[in-house]
Amino acid sequence: MSGYAAEFMDAVRAKNSGEPEFLQAVAEVVDSCNIVLDRHPELREAKILERMVEPERVIIFRVPWQDDAGEFQINRGFRIEMNSAIGPYKGGLRFHPSVNLGILKFLAFEQVYKNALTTLPMGGGKGGSDFDPKGKSDGEVMRFCQSFMTELQRHIGPDTDVPAGDIGVGGREIGFLFGQYKRLRNEFTGVLTGKGLNWGGSLIRPEATGYGCVYFAAEMLATKGDSLEGKTCLVSGSGNVAQYTIEKILDMGGTVVTASDSSGFVYDEAGIDREKLAFLMELKNVTRGRIKEYADKYPSAVFKPVDPALDHNPLWAIKADCAFPSATQNEINAADAANLLGNGVKLVAEGANMPSSPDAVRAFVNAGILYAPGKASNAGGVATSGLEMSQNSMRLSWPREEVDERLHTIMRNIHAACVNAANEYGTPGNYVNGANIAGFLKVAGAMKDQGLV
Repeated sequence: MSGYAAEFMDAVRAKNSGEPEFLQAVAEVVDSCNIVLDRHPELREAKILERMVEPERVIIFRVPWQDDAGEFQINRGFRIEMNSAIGPYKGGLRFHPSVNLGILKFLAFEQVYKNALTTLPMGGGKGGSDFDPKGKSDGEVMRFCQSFMTELQRHIGPDTDVPAGDIGVGGREIGFLFGQYKRLRNEFTGVLTGKGLNWGGSLIRPEATGYGCVYFAAEMLATKGDSLEGKTCLVSGSGNVAQYTIEKILDMGGTVVTASDSSGFVYDEAGIDREKLAFLMELKNVTRGRIKEYADKYPSAVFKPVDPALDHNPLWAIKADCAFPSATQNEINAADAANLLGNGVKLVAEGANMPSSPDAVRAFVNAGILYAPGKASNAGGVATSGLEMSQNSMRLSWPREEVDERLHTIMRNIHAACVNAANEYGTPGNYVNGANIAGFLKVAGAMKDQGLV
């Protein structure tokens, strides 16, 4: 880093010392955009980076609710409204015990650049709670969501802040949240995305993050005259993103051999075909079971439980052509990256947010493989949320084929923007730099135009 960048990062670390994920996200952007700031000193003079790393607003609140046994429970709720330079705040809500201020600031910061890359008018935000919906009854989840929205509704709206789902927040939770918003505000507006199809949701929204990631991977492979046809692929996770990543890889002729959850992973040498995928979706979306049940049902699969003593995840040590990390942040470390590269993986496309550690990212970039950072490759989800917002504003619903084609076009455009930015700033083929620079320039331009706010 230059002297300016190093001093900047020292100041950010001093202010945010207990937030390693946020610091990691900021350092990546600063490293990529150093050359931009050298070429455009007016952005440095306007303190654009200094303003970008400070949320426009941070909301923290108490969420009291009552469980089925009549006991009072207290959780903490958050909403980080990071940047609204190009549109209303947009980003998901995450319900998971790991949620804290630093993780949500990292996610909100990433969301700013991701949303800018989609070319849609959306700012960046993120929110959630340390509430764990696992093992809770529908009634408990409903009471929690109603309490959470009772406070959140003061701060959101279709032209202000439009949350969506994330880890732990699916169709059930979005329904409960929307119902409470409507009850309190006495209005039916597009304030949340990921809604049910019969009350304002968009076709393709559940599939969009996974589909978009695979579309982006296909665009990368096409630059080498290649495709997903016949490729063996590793996918982590078994939630929404992983499920539809698997489905679209199958559509494009690839074979997926892994899926995982917090308990471990399954390796199915025969491949996860459409019948097995349907079982996986039923397992995770309806019965809310564990991934081990997949191996219990299919003899071709082996279940490997999580082993905390290992310094790597054996899932990433399986020989394959492509990898799609789709679970959570920092799930691929340096040892995992070495295993992937040693086994001949030529493409890594991130379906999750920042699933690769800084050392892993450096290993992928230095090896010259096709590596797509999440802010580019997983932007399909928020892009389709943006399309849902448009449909809500116009009080209409587009057919499945139209939404899918719009999503595919957006992912092609994101890929082109990353390639062009990387080329223009002297790092051809580096999708990390390309994504960060393209997103940064769009937001920075809007911030500069709007003055010191």
